[in-house]
Amino acid sequence: MTDGAPVPILHEDPVSGNCYKIRLTAALLGMPIERREYDIMKGETRTPAFLSGVNANGRIPVLQVGTRFLPESNAACWYLADSSALVPADRFDRADMLRWMFFEQYNHEPNVATLRFWMHFVGRDKLTEFQRVQVEPKWMAGTAALKLMDQHLAANDWFVGSAVTLADVALFAYTHVCEDSGCFHLADYPAVRRWIARVEGLPDFVAMKD
Repeated sequence: MTDGAPVPILHEDPVSGNCYKIRLTAALLGMPIERREYDIMKGETRTPAFLSGVNANGRIPVLQVGTRFLPESNAACWYLADSSALVPADRFDRADMLRWMFFEQYNHEPNVATLRFWMHFVGRDKLTEFQRVQVEPKWMAGTAALKLMDQHLAANDWFVGSAVTLADVALFAYTHVCEDSGCFHLADYPAVRRWIARVEGLPDFVAMKD
């Protein structure tokens, strides 16, 4: 931020793709950002201090700007990228970018990201009965989302227009680690793999674990 605004503070768990979206957005824009880390597996976002002082919904990421707090990863990315090259100038392209960001939250993240969390961090043997019966439907829905992405990227370098936008940032976060769940295989999606390489080759790219 160069307009005298305070440096934003990201309340995050570093292993979360939703949190990574915000760090990647800031990095691609060359924006400084402070980080406050929480371990969701230890319930650190459910403490009275967090619920009363950061997010009453008990979730991360939260982007803090001065004394104001902005939950929801894609909203925080938009705040950082507004009026930047990551948001298309064309009106239709901006709407199309939002379309892909909504797709990420409704079709992609609830399936690809959830299976990553369940399988990689919780463990299949520790899933509840409700979670176990949801594995196959989420695998099917996640596969459908990845296939749709692969079809689009087979004909396009980026999700919107001719350059990277927030749509790519939002979808990259959990797609590039989708194999963590053991449910998805990037070899099945060659256009997605080429797109991942393009994102990783961007100037100022930062890896999820940096």
